[in-house]
Amino acid sequence: MKIGNKEFVIGERTYIMGILNVTPDSFSDGGKYNSIQNALNHAKTMIEEGVDIIDIGGESTRPNHTAVEAEEEINRVIPIIKAIRKESDIPISIDTYKGKVAELAIKAGASLINDVWGFKKDPYMSEVAAKYNVPCCLMHNRDNTYYNNLIDDIFNDLNECIQIAIKAGVKKENIILDPGIGFGKTLEQNLKVMNNLHRFKELNFPLLLGTSRKSMIGNTLNLPVDKRVEGTIATSVLGVINGFSFIRVHDVKENLRAVKMTEAIMKAGV
Repeated sequence: MKIGNKEFVIGERTYIMGILNVTPDSFSDGGKYNSIQNALNHAKTMIEEGVDIIDIGGESTRPNHTAVEAEEEINRVIPIIKAIRKESDIPISIDTYKGKVAELAIKAGASLINDVWGFKKDPYMSEVAAKYNVPCCLMHNRDNTYYNNLIDDIFNDLNECIQIAIKAGVKKENIILDPGIGFGKTLEQNLKVMNNLHRFKELNFPLLLGTSRKSMIGNTLNLPVDKRVEGTIATSVLGVINGFSFIRVHDVKENLRAVKMTEAIMKAGV
């Protein structure tokens, strides 16, 4: 899979997607990186630490977040995408569910769409992905937590996302899937998804896991947002063991070390 000008060999190793929230209200780091210079400095730090992709988001998706108009989201993310692109050729992902935002982000230098609604929120999103022929990550999400069979229902929901994408002309080889930890799921359901990560290989698409500092970890360990690194690392290790190709995290250095260690053990054989 080509993201930007870099080749990602699916199945060879687990790649690190670093989170750059340029929002005033994100649950973990709201307000820290919403100036161009601060965002650029943080991007440079992540690159030094070995990040493979930088995921830029201009609207918080935390529970009970305040929705942002597309114009405001554009004003937040576009200058920062352009600033990073001037300094580095690191692949940039745009974290949005709005087609207009994604389109302008791609024109500014982003090369992957990361949609927390899996193309179900904005019909234009699938058109943008097809038009610009960029990879896209379709995340599982729903506006309730009622499931007949949790994993099977998530599979059905994700298959709907896949069909929306393919119908719009998105190439199958450009699709990544995300089980959506923390979205449309209770704590118990999130933990159950984590315990069934191996099942998602059945979908036959590259997989992305995004658990970093989320409430699943905070509620399990009874820890605030800034004390969830170890809990996140545990989930990242599970992602590697279960064949996930991408891990989306705030703490690049720590998670990358854990990923590399896990991969070294797995490659050692018996």
